[in-house]
Amino acid sequence: MRRLSLIAMAVVALTTGCTMAPKYERPAPPVSASFPGEGVYATQPGAANAGARSANGVAAADIGWRDFFVDARLQRLIDIALANNRDLRVAMLNVQAAQAQYRVARAALLPSLSAQGRQSKQRTPRDLSVLNQTIQNSYTVGLNASWEIDLFGRVQSLKDQALAKYLATAYARKAAEIALVSQVATQYLQVLQADDLLAVTRQTLASASDSHRIVKLQFDTGTASELDVSQAQTVMEGAAANLQAQERSRAQAVNALVLLLGEPMPGDLPGGMPLDGQNLLTDIPAGLPSELLLRRPDIMEAEQNLLAANANIGAARAAFFPSISLTGSFGTLSPTLGGLFNPGSAAWSFAPTITLPIFTGGQNLANLDLANIQKKIEVAQYEKTIQSAFRDVVDGLAARGTFDQQIAALERDTTAQQRRLELSSLRYRQGVDSYLGVLTAQQDLYAVQQTLIAARTQRLASLVTLYQALGGGWIEKTGDEARAVDAS
Repeated sequence: MRRLSLIAMAVVALTTGCTMAPKYERPAPPVSASFPGEGVYATQPGAANAGARSANGVAAADIGWRDFFVDARLQRLIDIALANNRDLRVAMLNVQAAQAQYRVARAALLPSLSAQGRQSKQRTPRDLSVLNQTIQNSYTVGLNASWEIDLFGRVQSLKDQALAKYLATAYARKAAEIALVSQVATQYLQVLQADDLLAVTRQTLASASDSHRIVKLQFDTGTASELDVSQAQTVMEGAAANLQAQERSRAQAVNALVLLLGEPMPGDLPGGMPLDGQNLLTDIPAGLPSELLLRRPDIMEAEQNLLAANANIGAARAAFFPSISLTGSFGTLSPTLGGLFNPGSAAWSFAPTITLPIFTGGQNLANLDLANIQKKIEVAQYEKTIQSAFRDVVDGLAARGTFDQQIAALERDTTAQQRRLELSSLRYRQGVDSYLGVLTAQQDLYAVQQTLIAARTQRLASLVTLYQALGGGWIEKTGDEARAVDAS
């Protein structure tokens, strides 16, 4: 049955000139036809809030990163990273290497032509020589040509495979560039978070130091206990320790940002915006999951790898059939160097060759089985990439639907904790409560302030991730024509 099917494929190849690769059909996306819209996904922010910017229904892939990010300092940092990041540079060089490999495979479809000049000298035993000429010279100058007639599409399939690999590498580079934009923005937010945490910690340390000084004076005058002094010192020393840890975290966050930039932090950066003033676009439409197939470069990369595996099956099938090669040469041949171009010295040869595999120990069959298995692997990888993309988007939508309410609640909690600290301090000064109430209020206020800063950072980072997940970050400005994926 296998032999009959291979013969049938050979007839088709001869009559249509097509390759023997299977007809490609894109696998159906293994995800829901729409994104969730209930529960945490139901409340998505719009641009109704005062000062908020709107995407005006434009898809993420069509929004330039300069329009998504409004912080001039962040825009400059992204610009530097795109020009100097070493990982992105390697990705671009990989595209060039894959393009060269494709040109090599494509060149195999065309005849090869080469010029050749040759001298040969041969000695023959005297009793076997003619006219006692034991030394014979031969000079040849001419052109050699060879060409494999690709009747069964083997070379064409290899060319198609190389093209798909080249495009897959180009899409991988696009994905790397989009990811770099997101990474720089996220790391920049980490630096801003560290700045806000340092400001809160310095404020807490100053307040705790003042409280400790006052309680120490009260202890010296006999109006406060040693326990009050120890409690006040606890808050002060804790804030001092946190200050050093946060100084370290900020330095390391800057180091990570410098690594992404690919060069030292410039000294002429424009002024930046605080964490709560970034004002990112929050109402970018999610669209449909099927649109991710055209937006996400990692999905397109996976599909090109699938196409390459599909083409490889055609090459494996063609290996079962004869290969036909034409070789020939034309030039001049003479026993002397001076006679190479004399009349009558022309020489030529023509040698068509047909090679038919008869017994290869099962190698061709194993290669075909391997090619089919590799295609199944690429199908699974393609489907997994779609599922991962779907999850990235729904995670972003879940975050976008909950962070605003969470931050609003934390802001109210911060205000309440601030008022609580004021009242606790007043009651302590009036002798109504012990210093433990002040201590607890200070610690709770400091904790909720840190939680609020972290939530603000996570909200902005989730918006950046959603922008990336929807395919944003490839173009610089909204309205720009998108570059080709293999553009330098």
